[in-house]
Amino acid sequence: MTISIKKCTLEDLRTLQDISYETFNETFKDQNSPENMTAYLEKSFNLKQLEKELSNSSSQFFFVYSNNELAGYLKVNIDDAQSEIMGDESLEIERIYIRNTFKKQGLGKVLLNKAVETAMEQNKKKIWLGVWEKNENAIAFYKKQGFVQTGVHSFYMGDEEQVDFIMIKSLI
Repeated sequence: MTISIKKCTLEDLRTLQDISYETFNETFKDQNSPENMTAYLEKSFNLKQLEKELSNSSSQFFFVYSNNELAGYLKVNIDDAQSEIMGDESLEIERIYIRNTFKKQGLGKVLLNKAVETAMEQNKKKIWLGVWEKNENAIAFYKKQGFVQTGVHSFYMGDEEQVDFIMIKSLI
């Protein structure tokens, strides 16, 4: 298996939208109402929103490929692009999404390592993320990678308030 990572640009906008819809829907559709899923997908992954995020110098997106096939992506944020105020020494992993057919192949860890590498290049001292309290597989994965739950924050899926665990990993 050949794995490669490519930084996303505005030229990747439609591909980013397609994989965002696909991976988010695959992961969360069974635990959420169709109305809330549709509302979230349309709000978070419309072309205007994704273009705004791709154009933000405090955010970066990376595609991961397995044998030259797009398998998933990573989004990281620093500074004011972070979804919570965590300070200048932090990098947020906002999204690690892997297509279902590529799960359990180590690609999540590849993207996590890319996030750590990006944080270290920018002299960050910690990385953090929010993960849905019901996403037990992801929570177990992050714990195995050295993340510790430090709090919670609200995440809105359509009109439903959900709880995300805040998990942090020190890089020093």
